[in-house]
Amino acid sequence: MAEQENKKGPAIHPPKADELLDMAIIGGGIAGATAGIYSGRYLLKTALFTKTKGGAILDSPDVENYPGFITISGYDLMNRVLEQAQHYGTLVVNEIIEGIEKQDDVFILKGSSGKSYKTKQVIIATGLIRRKLGLPKEDKLSGKGVSYCATCDGFFYKDKVVGVVGGSDAAALSAMLLSKYASKVYVIYRRERMRCEPYWLTILEDDPKVEFNYNANVAELKGEEKLEGVKLDNGNELKLDGLFIEIGSEPSTDLFAPLGVEVDKRGYVKVDDGMKTNIPRIYAAGDLTTGSAGFKQLVVGAAEGAIAATSAYHYAKKELKDTR
Repeated sequence: MAEQENKKGPAIHPPKADELLDMAIIGGGIAGATAGIYSGRYLLKTALFTKTKGGAILDSPDVENYPGFITISGYDLMNRVLEQAQHYGTLVVNEIIEGIEKQDDVFILKGSSGKSYKTKQVIIATGLIRRKLGLPKEDKLSGKGVSYCATCDGFFYKDKVVGVVGGSDAAALSAMLLSKYASKVYVIYRRERMRCEPYWLTILEDDPKVEFNYNANVAELKGEEKLEGVKLDNGNELKLDGLFIEIGSEPSTDLFAPLGVEVDKRGYVKVDDGMKTNIPRIYAAGDLTTGSAGFKQLVVGAAEGAIAATSAYHYAKKELKDTR
């Protein structure tokens, strides 16, 4: 059984050497953590592998659309879900899985520490990776004015001028958070109006610190040792201390591509209504799947994680029955 929860968040365990797991969950976001709850309750020997406990929702200072909470921070919500998974026996392992291969009827997971882990079944819940602008100096200025996480870095821009690129809910939430610290927030978006939830847009439009730059893209990053501003493709220039990029995400297929897991033309993992992939005993859940009509929400990720673990349980139960 996992260690008792503590005030600093979920405890960390490695599986024992040569231990054969019933289930390995790759990813510590809402889908993976919920899969951990259900897998543990089904009494499957389960380990959840993640480097960042909580996933992308950690970027959200306030979550207001998850059932049971009027408002809760992404950090607090994910700590609760991961602690619940541990309560039911799921091990949470601070490890990046860098490769998966199949040997006979067992999957071998290769960890960044050099350790290997053996498991009968796998749930892939690695979420998405953030898109970049693809501009010269972007990598050079990353951490020096260019950021992809307002929650992580917003505090460092107190009384400074910042920009947010994007028109999604994530961009709106970043702009709202940054407005609490910065003296000015420029929203830069390529279309005529932000496509975020109308509620968020109303808040931003009523905020005197926020100024919209529509029908514009960032064409150039200014500065050498740190960001000094941006040039837009409409000819305007903005002097900025920070630029927060929120232009969406895309699935990373490098981990599971060698196994032949099928993806659609956009790179999302194809799943059936049981979150099964085309490879037996490999499931996928959360934002990286084609499931749930592409509705990328916390409650949907949680549901997919639960379904994936349930499918794995039924397979394990059938396998045990067939071998008796």
